[in-house]
Amino acid sequence: MWPDIAPFAWPALMKCGICGALIGLERQLRGKPVGIRTSTLIIVGTYCFITLGRTLSDSNADIARVMAQVITGIGFLGAGVMMNRDGQIHGVTSAAVVWMLAALGVTIGLGYGQSAVIMTGVMIAVLLGVDKLENSLRFLRKGVHAHWSDRRQRKLMKRTPPPDQSGG
Repeated sequence: MWPDIAPFAWPALMKCGICGALIGLERQLRGKPVGIRTSTLIIVGTYCFITLGRTLSDSNADIARVMAQVITGIGFLGAGVMMNRDGQIHGVTSAAVVWMLAALGVTIGLGYGQSAVIMTGVMIAVLLGVDKLENSLRFLRKGVHAHWSDRRQRKLMKRTPPPDQSGG
């Protein structure tokens, strides 16, 4: 039915696609970087590297080297997602998501697909749960975690001159 894609496996690729799509959907619906396509491609790409590394070598040391290089490369990709705006760093969560996406790809590539699916649920729970917590507890909305509406209101207050008291 499905063509042979050895050394890769269709069930593993499906797990990569599902995990990437779910995490990417959460990010995309909230207008964050690293949406569905990017998330899926990061997981599938990492899975491919790890699977090829396992296929080409019987040595665990070689697989560990492949993992180390993947982690280094993903670190650069994650750093590219972050930016400095108004003296504050933004995109750190998106960079962490990129890092975790690679970890999921490694997990699936090493044959622990069920664990990757469970970890996807944990990631989504953290991304949504902490956001709900920040929205409900005002003291958590400081610094870069302040909501844009709060920031906009503070900027308007700084820019707006006080009303003219001269009476004329």
